[in-house]
Amino acid sequence: MNMGEMKESVDQVMEMLKLMSREQPESMRHFKEFMGSVLKEGVLDTKTKELIAIGTAITARCKYCIAIHVEKALNAGATKEEILEAAAVAMLMGGGPAMTYIVEVKKALEEYLGEEVVLH
Repeated sequence: MNMGEMKESVDQVMEMLKLMSREQPESMRHFKEFMGSVLKEGVLDTKTKELIAIGTAITARCKYCIAIHVEKALNAGATKEEILEAAAVAMLMGGGPAMTYIVEVKKALEEYLGEEVVLH
């Protein structure tokens, strides 16, 4: 079975992070510590933080970020409906250009859930 497009995107980012960790170890160590600190449970739970990350990934138009954070949100217990609602909020804030990136959310959901996502 071929690797899906979104999983391939995640793998590409992970390879880039490995390269940067070798080439810029101190900077990457600080970046990873910061990322871990921000995403750990706090006043907001991890699922909520990942839904926020999906919304900002959509408005930033980052396919790689969408792939990573849809997977992390699902792993944190988010439902398809919660993810699509977060996508709708991103569309409100980002307009038409953000709306087009909901296609990437749909692809990621279909790949990670193994089912077709029908947008009504």
